[in-house]
Amino acid sequence: MAVGKLFIAQFTSMGSPCELQCYTSSQAEFDFVAQQVTSDLARLESKYSRYRETSFLSAINRSAEQGKSIEVDAETAHLLNYAQTCYEQSDGLFDITSGVLRKLWSFKATQSAVPEQADIDVLLQNVGWEKVTWDGAVLHFSRTGMEIDFGGIVKEYAADRAAALCASLNIKHGIVNLGGDIKIIGPHPDFTPWHIGVRDPMDKQRVSSVVQLTSGAMASSGDYERCIEVDGKRYGHILNPKTGWPVQHFASITVVSDFCVLAGSASTIAMLKEQDGVAWLNLLGLAHQWITVDGQRGGNL
Repeated sequence: MAVGKLFIAQFTSMGSPCELQCYTSSQAEFDFVAQQVTSDLARLESKYSRYRETSFLSAINRSAEQGKSIEVDAETAHLLNYAQTCYEQSDGLFDITSGVLRKLWSFKATQSAVPEQADIDVLLQNVGWEKVTWDGAVLHFSRTGMEIDFGGIVKEYAADRAAALCASLNIKHGIVNLGGDIKIIGPHPDFTPWHIGVRDPMDKQRVSSVVQLTSGAMASSGDYERCIEVDGKRYGHILNPKTGWPVQHFASITVVSDFCVLAGSASTIAMLKEQDGVAWLNLLGLAHQWITVDGQRGGNL
């Protein structure tokens, strides 16, 4: 497809406002590309949504609840392998079995108090990737009451897929934005970068910085999108799987990498590592910026 005009599609997917921008020679060409992207996003949401009883993730969790085994397809195996790598690289802090803690932490307006420690301790008995046997094809849950959650992986994986799909359709200039998970298809036709605003966790109406990218991906993790405030203290949705409590050190971390799934998982792991998060990002050589809960800011973006 020849470079032409910039077209924009806005839509909702995976519970988030999304946007596709790319240059094509006509509206019809763009509509075809957008339809391919949204169809694949719908497929992934149908497959991995924890809110749909018909999803494959729900089938996994029915097996998890009963302490049984389930065979998975190649795409799911790829995501599980990546989740296992994140678990290992984060010293067990990035753990896709920690979703069971949502039974106590809903992060909805109706939650007016923090859970009791005794109740958290009960659920923590069902948290821990080391309690799952994964051989690359079959998941076996050794105890009842467990749960798998691909939050922090699937939407970022979807952004990478969407950009690759556009590239396969000969789109050379564009950007995918899935609720703040960004993947660059290619720079503007004059090779100038895309300007991407980073939301300020202290004021959601304000942009704290603007990142310029001609390639790669960007993702942020923070305590401001899904949170509750109890007795004047804010509790964000990123839960430490070892303690069962929300992280408290960083308000947000933004990471730039080649792939969105890496940027997203790295930003989450850095949040989970709290005071050690920045040193870990520096060790990996990932460009980043951070804001602590008390307003300190830094990074190398």
